[in-house]
Amino acid sequence: MHDETTRRPPSPEHSQDHSRDRFPDSSPDHFPDSSPDRFPGLRRRGFLSATGAASLGALVLAGCGGSDSGAGSGGSKGDGTPKRGGRLRAAFAGGGASETLDPHLANLFADVARAKALFDKLADYGADLSARPRLAEKWESNRTLDRWQVTLREAAFHDGRPVTAKDVLHSYRRIADPKRAFRAKASLEPIDLKASRATGERSVEFVLKRPTAEFPNILAAFGAYIVPENANEFDRNPIGSGPFRFVSFTPGRSAVFSRNGDYWEGAPHLDEIEFVVANEESARVNALVGGQVEYAHELNPATARAHEGKGRIEIVRLRGSSMQGFCMKTDRAPFDDKRVRQAFFLIADRRELVDGALSGAGETGNDLFGKGYEYYPDGLPQREQDLDRARALLKQAGAENLRVALDTSAVAAGFTEAASIFRDQAKKAGVTVDVRMGSKDSYWADILDNGTLCCYRSGAMPIEAHISQRLLTGSTTNATKWRHKDFDALYQQAQSTPDRTDRAAVYERMQRRLYSEGGFLIWGFADWIIGTAKTVNGVDTEAPANTLDWARFDKVWLA
Repeated sequence: MHDETTRRPPSPEHSQDHSRDRFPDSSPDHFPDSSPDRFPGLRRRGFLSATGAASLGALVLAGCGGSDSGAGSGGSKGDGTPKRGGRLRAAFAGGGASETLDPHLANLFADVARAKALFDKLADYGADLSARPRLAEKWESNRTLDRWQVTLREAAFHDGRPVTAKDVLHSYRRIADPKRAFRAKASLEPIDLKASRATGERSVEFVLKRPTAEFPNILAAFGAYIVPENANEFDRNPIGSGPFRFVSFTPGRSAVFSRNGDYWEGAPHLDEIEFVVANEESARVNALVGGQVEYAHELNPATARAHEGKGRIEIVRLRGSSMQGFCMKTDRAPFDDKRVRQAFFLIADRRELVDGALSGAGETGNDLFGKGYEYYPDGLPQREQDLDRARALLKQAGAENLRVALDTSAVAAGFTEAASIFRDQAKKAGVTVDVRMGSKDSYWADILDNGTLCCYRSGAMPIEAHISQRLLTGSTTNATKWRHKDFDALYQQAQSTPDRTDRAAVYERMQRRLYSEGGFLIWGFADWIIGTAKTVNGVDTEAPANTLDWARFDKVWLA
C-alpha cells in the first residue's frame, strides 16, 4: 500500500502507505473461540502504495491477461496438481464498522484483497511494476500519445451481463466525481473523460489532456476497478467480474465470497474465501497457529524468525515490498544545501539499518525508489558509509557541529529503531540528531509539511508514479519539497517519448540526479511477510504487495 500519506496502521508503510481487517461473522465451527476479544477492533492498518499512474513498456501491448494457474507469474509456495474445493480463511487487519465493499474506496490491504476477489481492473501491476492486461485485452496509442484505443476481452459480470465500454466509462467517471474522494481519482486526472467515448461494445477511445506514454499504468491504478454501468451501491449485493461472487458481509467482522465458475481467466480452485478481521499481529499469528485461519497477512520479522522452518506454519516473504528511508526537506535549512544532503547519504550505514530496524528482513537501498522495478537504474554504484567525506562536505557547507531534529513515530514497524540507529551513526560524523516522537494518528499528514528530516516509507508503485506524485513541482505528496522546473521538463519529455529505450534513458537521467542530490535517503527495502497453513498451496512468492499476484486467492488451493 502507497506512501503513507493518508492515515494508516501502525505497521507499514504503505504503505502510501504505507489496514483494516474483518472478523468472521461465521459460526463457531468456522472460527472456534471467535469472540471479539480475541480479535479486537482495528488498531493497525496495512499499507498501499499511493495512487497514481504507472509505467509501461510498449505502446502496444496485447496479452492473455495474467498469471499461469497455480502460482501467478513468479514462484509459488506449494507444488503439485491444484485441488478443487474448501474454504480458505484469511486474516487481515481491518477497518471497523465503517468498512465497505465499494472497490473505489479501497485504501487498505484488506480492502484491496476483497476488491480484487470481486472485481477486475483493465490492467494491473506485474512483479516489476509494469502494466499487465486484465479486462483490457490490448491497448494502442496514436503517434502523439494523447489518444489511446483500449479493446476489452470477452468477460461477464456475476449476473451474466457482458463487460462493455459503457461500464468502463461509467466506472472512471464515477471515480472522477469531484464530490467524492475515491482513491484512483488523481490517477485518472490525465484523461479527458468528457471527450473519451465508446467506439464499440468492447472498445473505448481515451482522449488525454497531454501526451502520456505510461497510460497503461493509469489503467492499473490502485482502486481503478470496473463496475457495472450505473452501479453505486456495493455492500448488500455487489456485482463484479472477478473470480469470486458475493455471499455475505458484516463490516468489521467478516466477508464471505464463493467461486465464480464462469470467470474469464478460469474458475478459482477454492469453493469459498472468507476474509476475517484480526487487527493485532499476535491475534493473526495465534489464529493461524491454532488452525482458525489458513492465511495471515502482515507478520513482523520476529514472528517470521520464530516460526520459519519449524514445521507448524509456512512463512512467505514478498521481497522488496516496502521502501524504507529518511525524507530531507530540500526547501529549508539545513537541507536546502545539497552538500548537507550528500553528507547525510554518506553518514548512513545501510546494512546496519536493515539489520537493526528490519531485523535483517530486507535488502539495502541505494537512495533511489523501486529497486528491481521497471526503469530502475541498476548501474549506479552502491553507496557506502564514508564518514570522512561526510564531515568534509558538512565543513564546506558551513554545517559543522550540525544539530537537526529527526521526526519518527511508532506508526510503522522499524521507524523508531531506524531513528535511533541513524542518530548514533550521525554522531560519528559530528552531527547531533534529536529524535522526536510523533503521533501515530497524525504522522503521515504532518510529515508532508512539517519538520526538516523524518522517517518515511512507501509500498510498491511504478517508478514513474513515484516521480509524478512525489517529485514534481505540482505533486500533491511532495514530502521532500523537490521542486525543479528542469526536472519537471524531463518528466514531460519522458511522457512524450514513444520509444521505450529512449524513454528509459530519460528516466535514468532523472534518477541519476536524485541519486546525486535528491531528498530521499533510501536505506532499505523491507520484506512483506505472510504466514500460511501447511495445507495452503499456490501462494505467489515473488510478487510485491499491491501487485497483480499478491492476494491472488483464485490461484490458491488447499491440499
